[in-house]
Amino acid sequence: MEIPNITRHLQVPVPPDQAYTKFVYEINEWWPKAYTWSGEKLLNFRIHPAVNGLCTETGPNEFRCDWGRVIYITEGESIAFLWQIGPDRTPEPDPDKASEVFLHFFKESDQKTRIDFGHRHFARHGQKGGWYREAMNNPEGWDFILDKFIQYCSA
Repeated sequence: MEIPNITRHLQVPVPPDQAYTKFVYEINEWWPKAYTWSGEKLLNFRIHPAVNGLCTETGPNEFRCDWGRVIYITEGESIAFLWQIGPDRTPEPDPDKASEVFLHFFKESDQKTRIDFGHRHFARHGQKGGWYREAMNNPEGWDFILDKFIQYCSA
């Protein structure tokens, strides 16, 4: 069964290299804590920017949970990572059961970047893949998360 991708086209008021840096290297500063396993006790949320680099969360007492793995990266321009969070919000260690998130950063002007965002391959999440796509495609899903990023870039 084919499940449609989620796509978004964002604009942020910073140059592409800054937008990329804010997304990849400063994700801990803007990612909503409510969208982590540690919540308000979150210590660190990070993407290791290299192919096979882990996307991790560190919480209380050095609890660490991997939520993804980088599968493609062009520094300053684009990144793609496995989304290893299942429909029930549990970690998914099997990469064959993970969907993918990707971002491409394009210069619109000296102080404006367009970001093409996508989340694809929901069928890999199994029977709940369609439901999961709908959950991530609503105002409380990616729209909420990406709005936090836009706010961070605009501050």
